[in-house]
Amino acid sequence: MGDTVSTWISRDYRSALDNASVKAMTEKTTWFITGAGRGMGTEIAKAALAAGHAVVAAGRNPDAVSKGVGEADDFFGGFFEELSPEQIDRQFATNVNGPMNVTRAVLTVMRRQRSGHVISISSTAGLTGFEYCSAYAASKFALEDWMESLQPEVEPFGITTTIVEPGFFRTDLLEPESTTWPELSIDDYAERNPAQREPPLLFMAGADSIELAEQKLAALWQQIDAFRDLSASLAVDELELDATES
Repeated sequence: MGDTVSTWISRDYRSALDNASVKAMTEKTTWFITGAGRGMGTEIAKAALAAGHAVVAAGRNPDAVSKGVGEADDFFGGFFEELSPEQIDRQFATNVNGPMNVTRAVLTVMRRQRSGHVISISSTAGLTGFEYCSAYAASKFALEDWMESLQPEVEPFGITTTIVEPGFFRTDLLEPESTTWPELSIDDYAERNPAQREPPLLFMAGADSIELAEQKLAALWQQIDAFRDLSASLAVDELELDATES
């Protein structure tokens, strides 16, 4: 997706952002939404339109975007050693390089108008890793650290940033058309020994590392507490879910 997005931006996005039809929307809040062909991108676009905002919806499949169906985040599931280098490159191209390329293009406009809000959809896999999710989690960790580094860079221009970490939502992420499984199969992973002594999952080496980690934890708790009610309101009612599945 990295090369595809870069080409598309240079050919279409940049000209669209300067187009008179886009300038005519300046009196409204304008949402530029990528991945709008399926899943959260589609629902966010619909919600923004319903609220009366202007929406520029984009995706790798323009026909799918126009229909509101067709694409979602790519998920490469499997043990790290069983995933090929090409599969991992594709995971990062979608989840890291793509957002970077799009953001680089829109920052030019946001800096000129001295306002804007960059929102990246991450995952709880960007907060903690999961078995069979190493490539996806690594890409989301990279996305989040990039966004955190971007925030102080663009803040002086009136631009804000937000990382969204969804849990399990009923999207198309794990559907066959969005999921790719490992190309390799290694017998050891089928019969791993849980009795083996495991090293620490995380080891903070040095007092400065501990201090930095504590600052990060404090900042996370502040954000969790500030928006706890809103976050909790997104939970799916178990009775409603049971009724839907029955």
